[in-house]
Amino acid sequence: MSVSPFCDLTGMKALVTGSSSGIGKAIALELADAGADVLIHYRNSSQSAEEVVQEIRSRGRKSAALSIDLARQDQYPDFIIRAFEEWGALDIWVNNAGVDLLTGTEAKLEYDQKLEKLFDVDVRGTVLLSREVGRRMQAQGYGCILNIGWDQSDRGMEGDSGELFATSKNAIMGFSRSLAVTLAPKVRVNCIAPGWIQTAWGEKASELWQERVKQETPMDCWGTPQDIANMARFLCSREAAYITGQVINVNGGAVR
Repeated sequence: MSVSPFCDLTGMKALVTGSSSGIGKAIALELADAGADVLIHYRNSSQSAEEVVQEIRSRGRKSAALSIDLARQDQYPDFIIRAFEEWGALDIWVNNAGVDLLTGTEAKLEYDQKLEKLFDVDVRGTVLLSREVGRRMQAQGYGCILNIGWDQSDRGMEGDSGELFATSKNAIMGFSRSLAVTLAPKVRVNCIAPGWIQTAWGEKASELWQERVKQETPMDCWGTPQDIANMARFLCSREAAYITGQVINVNGGAVR
């Protein structure tokens, strides 16, 4: 299929963690639409991951699926080696995977258990993978790392989930800014901070939450995974070559 010349990623190799569904899937497919070959990461959803692989291949791009539990730090070294050896190098690494505290099995955990899960997967996973991937990208002379934050992290939201997500995502956002300085000028690091994005939880949210989203979002609607994917494509492209160390909100203009 033809590729738009703007934000063309033809010839680039990418990996997106947590890409068997939701925002990660949207990012993976958008990078493929831009011309990149894309590795899919999943933990348990092998069938969903394989479906994404086939969607990417139907676009004329290369793809494969790699499985790892990001709560298992001991699995990181082999995961990174396999990812870089698949095609000999990687241009783009997107850390999207995170614990689902709203609709997943972790939703039933106690507060301290949820916090531990977030640190194991979201924070430790992003930090340790980014550092090693960044080191490899520096050695090859180029690369782009993209992390995922949360737009309400630095202004706050009430409740257990608000506190927990703010703790983990603020850590990721601050880390991204600092890693960008460490890895410059050869490797760029940026972070997308999504606002109200209609993923699995948003689709089933109560009328109260549906109205709250509209009230807090000047664009008067939910964002979609595709909105995040569009920004990811731009930040990974040559058109964003002078952008690094930034946390960019994709939130319909929400300020509270």
